[in-house]
Amino acid sequence: MPGTKRVTSAERWTYLKRMLPIAWPFILIVTLLVLLQWACLDMLSAGRAFVGGESMWSKGQKDAIYYLERYASTLDEREYQAYENAISVPLGDQRARRALDMTEADLYTAREGLLAGGNMPEDVPGMIRLYRNFRHIGFINEAIDLWAQADEHIAHLQRLADELHNRAGQKDVEPARIVAIRAEIQQINERLTPIENGFSTTVAKGLRQTSSWIAYTYLIAAIALIALALRRTGKLMHQRSQSEDALRASEARFQRAVGGSNDGIWDWDLLTGHSWFSPRFRHLLGVTEEELPNRADAWLARVHPEDKTIILNAHRRHFNDGEPHDIEYRVRTGHAGDGAYRWFRVRGRAFFDEAGNPVRMAGSFTDVTRSKAAEAALHREKEKAQVTLASIGDAVITTDTVGRVEYMNPAAERMILTQWDQAMQQPLDSLFKAMDPGHENAAVSLLGEIRHYEAAPMDRDLNLVRNDGSEISVNRAIAPVHDRDGRVTGVVLVLHDVTRERQYAASLSWQASHDALTGLVNRREFERRLSALHARLVQRAAEHALMFMDLDQFKIVNDTCGHAAGDELLRQLSGVLQQHLRQSDTLARIGGDEFGVLLENCSIDAATRIAETLRQTVLDFPFSFGSQSFTVGVSIGLVEMADASMTPEEALRAADAACYMAKEKGRNRMQLYSPQDSEVSQRHGEMEWVNRLRRALEKNQFRLYAQEIVSLKGEQGRRHVEVLLRLSDDQGQMIPPMAFIPAAERYNLMPEIDRWVLRNTLETLSARDRAGLEPLAICAINLSGTSIGDEHFLGYVLDQIKRSGVDASRLCFELTETSAIASLTRATHFMQQLSELGCKFALDDFGAGMSSFGYLKHLPVDYLKIDGGFVKDMLSDPIDRAMVGAINEIGHLMGKKTVAEFVENQAIADTLRDMGVDYAQGYGVAPPEPFRLLRSDVSPSWQA
Repeated sequence: MPGTKRVTSAERWTYLKRMLPIAWPFILIVTLLVLLQWACLDMLSAGRAFVGGESMWSKGQKDAIYYLERYASTLDEREYQAYENAISVPLGDQRARRALDMTEADLYTAREGLLAGGNMPEDVPGMIRLYRNFRHIGFINEAIDLWAQADEHIAHLQRLADELHNRAGQKDVEPARIVAIRAEIQQINERLTPIENGFSTTVAKGLRQTSSWIAYTYLIAAIALIALALRRTGKLMHQRSQSEDALRASEARFQRAVGGSNDGIWDWDLLTGHSWFSPRFRHLLGVTEEELPNRADAWLARVHPEDKTIILNAHRRHFNDGEPHDIEYRVRTGHAGDGAYRWFRVRGRAFFDEAGNPVRMAGSFTDVTRSKAAEAALHREKEKAQVTLASIGDAVITTDTVGRVEYMNPAAERMILTQWDQAMQQPLDSLFKAMDPGHENAAVSLLGEIRHYEAAPMDRDLNLVRNDGSEISVNRAIAPVHDRDGRVTGVVLVLHDVTRERQYAASLSWQASHDALTGLVNRREFERRLSALHARLVQRAAEHALMFMDLDQFKIVNDTCGHAAGDELLRQLSGVLQQHLRQSDTLARIGGDEFGVLLENCSIDAATRIAETLRQTVLDFPFSFGSQSFTVGVSIGLVEMADASMTPEEALRAADAACYMAKEKGRNRMQLYSPQDSEVSQRHGEMEWVNRLRRALEKNQFRLYAQEIVSLKGEQGRRHVEVLLRLSDDQGQMIPPMAFIPAAERYNLMPEIDRWVLRNTLETLSARDRAGLEPLAICAINLSGTSIGDEHFLGYVLDQIKRSGVDASRLCFELTETSAIASLTRATHFMQQLSELGCKFALDDFGAGMSSFGYLKHLPVDYLKIDGGFVKDMLSDPIDRAMVGAINEIGHLMGKKTVAEFVENQAIADTLRDMGVDYAQGYGVAPPEPFRLLRSDVSPSWQA
């Protein structure tokens, strides 16, 4: 302002230096006075606190005496609890004193003890300071000694209380002892009263002395202040400075409180319309001071148009009726034009003038958008739950804790045929009857389950009998409903109608154990019954029999008239066969045209007659389909089961083997199984191999070996091997192929085995190439005649060669002469297709057949493998030697390489070389070894 002199910092500093010599005595006196006053007040306050504490101590002691005497009279546990509450006050003070008397005072225990003694929390620090600082001074030491004298009496009182309580608990109440205890209690009271009075008197006397000393001190201080009266001006200046500092500190605290609050603060002058908004207020809205000036109309402009009426009505009710101003409405946040509305809770209070007119209003401003969203979500969830309960197909019934219905959804109304309004507050058991299907439909009380839901199973299958007498099957689920405090207020029952499911399950159960075409027992159920029969045989020997039946000429019916005719034949024969069996017998369809019969408690002679009857019945059965008539027969294998020596699986295989022998002997006959029958035993052994081979395929128990085919003409660098197959048994022993190949060929397993050999051979060749081993020029793989006749096998071979990436020219497929001639057309096509890819072919065991030379010119083979039967004895048998020479000469004339098998020693190898045979194979030149890393991969090749 014009004319105002600006005070510089140098002048201000000069002024302060001038005032300091004048002000410092006063400052020192005031400071000492303040400290003295604080110390005196603290001491007086602590002394008064001790007096008050003594009152609480005395009251607690008196109350303890009172309640303990009452407890001695009544033995009422409540009186004992009252005693314990009362005695806790003296005991708390005792703990505090002992904690402070320790060498290193336990302040925490002292504080807790004084608080337990009923002292005010704000008095406790001063009491501790007084005790610690003046413990051994004057009246304080005397009072504390009196206090300590009471410990022994309090302890005595505690012992009497414990004795009383123990006697009451053990029902050992002796009147004489009770009278004695009560007398001791009165003695303790009489001894404590003088101590309490002495403590109070000592403290009061000390406080009076202290007050006098404080009065003298204040008198001296007053004289000092009068002496400093001449320096009044300096003092006033100092007080003014302190006032200004305090004002600024107060303002700063207010600003920090407003700024740190999570709520916005507002202040509205109703007379001028001027408003004040805290920084947090504007922060909640995301606006600046320019965007929200301190005017009420600027604020109202941001309120949602639909909510302005809410504000005006709330103001009117608050001003006129005194209702609390606490409302929620929407306010636009953010910058003008791009803000969104959020929900805020606004609370305030109006201030009125002397005439009762509102002149000012202030309050807080809280963002409640999230809580409003949560309320909306809760409402949606509640609505969704109600709609869901009304829409679901399961019956939902809510009851109270005694089983009275409180709610039912529409599905429940439909299920129990009762409307909700009729079922309200009705006991659940009155609406329908529940029965347990697992216990012969025993009655079940749902009311009992509700009352004892903790012990009831969560899920349970029940049958419900409704009031109209109809019955349905349900699955019942039960769960308690809790309130906010965790108390159970009701139970929810969910009933799911499973009537159709149970009917369907019963149907599935029948289908699982019966053949759909014939209605007979299926193989699974037949084997189950056979196992049960065997289990009974383990317990007790009996006479039973098992039959395996296979229809003869059934394929003719299928091939002539189609599968519909075959199905009809099976249906009709099933009914006819069933008529010739007893009620206890089991007839089952266990395969396409295979049947099993289980004859329980039947001797082998009776079983033989029944088998013959069934055979004749099938033979005599006239079957016509359309214009065609057929006569079929049946081959029957019969096994006696008089003990448990054979397992169910072995018995079924034995019956199958016997049936096979019946077919081998001309069909339409019955064969009785006997372990001494060599033909049946052979068949039985082959059938056992079938299971072993299938298991070997599943568990990958086959192993590949390789045997080198050695050049007899000194060729270098072209390694030629033949892949051989072995089977690893459960003990790791290798089984040669001749032990299992016949069974595999008889039961048509060779295609699967050939596929396994081809796939694993190609994988091995590919792995050797990746490992950088010397590649094999030719790798020979044996194929069975069954695989050659399989129309899908050629495609499989082509696909595997393509997948492996192995050069097809390195593969040589060996076919036996017999298998090639048996399917000459298919074999020729197979060989031509693979020859186009570069594959080689060898005719194995050449010379063993009767037409070898006649068919040789029709087969595109590259190698002739001379049958080992001629080679192994050629040194001693001139005919065998001539046969070897003839095959070798004809092969060379036709441009084919020759390989001699069974070369067992060096002499045979030398003779073959002299005869001009190209290659030798046998243990004499190279034994088989695992087909991974051959011996020749790590050592020089053996050359003949």
